[in-house]
Amino acid sequence: MSNASAFREETRAWLAENCPDGARGDGQIPTGSTKIEINDPDVRLWLESMVDRGWTVPIWPEEYGGAGLSTEEYVILVEEMRRIDARPPLMGMGTGLIGPTLLEYGTDEQKARHLPPIARGEVAWCQGYSEPGAGSDLAGLSTRAVLKGDEFVINGQKIWTSGAQHADWMFCLVRTDPDAPKHEGISFVLLTMDQPGVTVKPIKLISGNSPFCETFFDDAVARKDDLVGELNKGWTVGKRLLQHERSGMSSLVGNRERDPGKSLQEVAREYVGESADGCIDDPAIRQQVITHNLNSQAFRLTQRRTVQESQDGNTPGPATSIFKMYGTELQQEKSDLMCRLRGFGGYGWTGDDFPKDAREWTRTFLSTRAASIYSGSNEIQRNIIAKRVLGLPD
Repeated sequence: MSNASAFREETRAWLAENCPDGARGDGQIPTGSTKIEINDPDVRLWLESMVDRGWTVPIWPEEYGGAGLSTEEYVILVEEMRRIDARPPLMGMGTGLIGPTLLEYGTDEQKARHLPPIARGEVAWCQGYSEPGAGSDLAGLSTRAVLKGDEFVINGQKIWTSGAQHADWMFCLVRTDPDAPKHEGISFVLLTMDQPGVTVKPIKLISGNSPFCETFFDDAVARKDDLVGELNKGWTVGKRLLQHERSGMSSLVGNRERDPGKSLQEVAREYVGESADGCIDDPAIRQQVITHNLNSQAFRLTQRRTVQESQDGNTPGPATSIFKMYGTELQQEKSDLMCRLRGFGGYGWTGDDFPKDAREWTRTFLSTRAASIYSGSNEIQRNIIAKRVLGLPD
């Protein structure tokens, strides 16, 4: 038996014995936030069991709470979890964004202090990048940080800070040299959210949710030893983190596509009808559904190939922009199809006249409109692909 086969067999047996029913299918996935309670004992047990195994962050080194799995083993673990419909034990910006960034750019002291609590699900993080005057032009940010003794004193404002109302810590881009060219003079710092100088105000969206916030800094402080990378060289660190955000290993391998209610094919058959041989009755609609499903499968296979080519388990470089751009377009296309297939019934907001899954897809449709803007707009992704992947001139 090969090493991979033995690992799969061992993993399958362990998951069957240790993954409780309450951690399978839809349900809560912890983020590590100290402000969100885990109410289901099965979810708590699943998190604790995976922490002990090092499988909340499987490819991280064991010294920081991981299991040191190879890329091949990581893929096997995810496949076996999907096979039994097990939810990830932990998700968030800690495991997916700042953790991998600290592994690359953090000091030994920073790694030892910040990574184990992330792996144990004891802390949640948020991202302080965009500002009211610096969204797509992120390097135009103006939030100032002045070094005074052993602390940076921070003043300014961030916006679209996802999950800031539940976060314990923030990783933040700040301007530390206002006289330098805008891509220089930026530093990457870490700061606690529970301090007097930080104020968070949620922003309600048209989808009815409030995942985004405004964050205000009034003499907030970050420790000098929580500067990641060099002073005034934070743009390099910030760009690398965005690559983890767009398509880190956790998203290339670990994301499961979970849809509210029925599948695209089921909705098409229900609202358009089906022929005697079980096909969607309208040939034009049938072609749209087939094309979308083929493109989605090709996208997933491309992601899988990228993972297999990444022997060291690291996030790919500029090519991640391809995944962000095309993945966003697939999300928007699917939510649009799901609503249009239902006709008038596909745009219901409340009331028993609209099925629950239809109402959820209305909200999904509205939410996905923002997907081509956040994490770098699709126009920015195309520029990155042109310059850094295809090598085209400016």
